[in-house]
Amino acid sequence: MLVFSDQNLAFLAVPKTGTTAFEMALRPRADIILSKRRKHLTATRFHNKVAPFLADTFDLTVETMAVMRDPIEQIRSWYRYRSGPRQKGTKASTNGCSFDEFVLAVISDNPPAFAGIGSQFNFVTSGKGEVLVNHLFAYERQPVFRAFLTQAFREEIVLKQKNVSPPAEAPLSAAVEAKLRKVRADEFALYERVKAAGGHLVTPAA
Repeated sequence: MLVFSDQNLAFLAVPKTGTTAFEMALRPRADIILSKRRKHLTATRFHNKVAPFLADTFDLTVETMAVMRDPIEQIRSWYRYRSGPRQKGTKASTNGCSFDEFVLAVISDNPPAFAGIGSQFNFVTSGKGEVLVNHLFAYERQPVFRAFLTQAFREEIVLKQKNVSPPAEAPLSAAVEAKLRKVRADEFALYERVKAAGGHLVTPAA
């Protein structure tokens, strides 16, 4: 998570949405940086903990921004990441597990360690399903986000690929995709809202 006082913005890092590349590009401009285990601070925790701290300590009120990815591709990125050498031999490894099996484990009632990835919908919304991010961008329409950043920072933001998941075959069967879409219908619906908004969903009251 990054906070920019001059721009009155905070960047919330949704996992597996290219956040490392954005973080590296924006980090030199940030006034507050939360990294490592606190890097992926959810929108709920930001509003409950960080926003009051910023207001009380610095008299700073910021708008939040985050990136959301096509739900299938975000889960596929998790699968590929956990198939890599860094995860080999750990409980988080997906080695020997097909993508269908991984998806079914992710959406199960009690996901095993290798499938505990959370959800984008829960990351950016409240417990009541309200969107808590002021500016929510579609990963697949990155030029829209980059244009927003260029306007906010008054200079072009140049991205370099970072933390790219290793390649791995990850086909998804129609039957498992249907189950995924049913279980995570709210996440798919929210992503469609972001795309329908031109890749930039604005929620002023968040």
